[in-house]
Amino acid sequence: MPRKKHLPVDQERLTLLRSARVEPVPGRCVQCGLCSWNCPTGVDVRVYARRGLRVDDPRCIKCGTCIARCPRAVLHFGTISGAVA
Repeated sequence: MPRKKHLPVDQERLTLLRSARVEPVPGRCVQCGLCSWNCPTGVDVRVYARRGLRVDDPRCIKCGTCIARCPRAVLHFGTISGAVA
């Protein structure tokens, strides 16, 4: 039986996953909760957004669903300063 080839790795995505977190734009969140409601791992993103903090929950898989679902474009990926890529 032939061996399966591994899919090519998207280096840019791996770098993002290692060195980025979901961050809110301070003061824009209206606490609608759509980010938390749509999070596949159950992270309460709304709490982080309300406080203006980046999401540092270890359950966050950086899928971007919370970013995509935010109706006010409050959330985005931000890099961690000093992170090793």
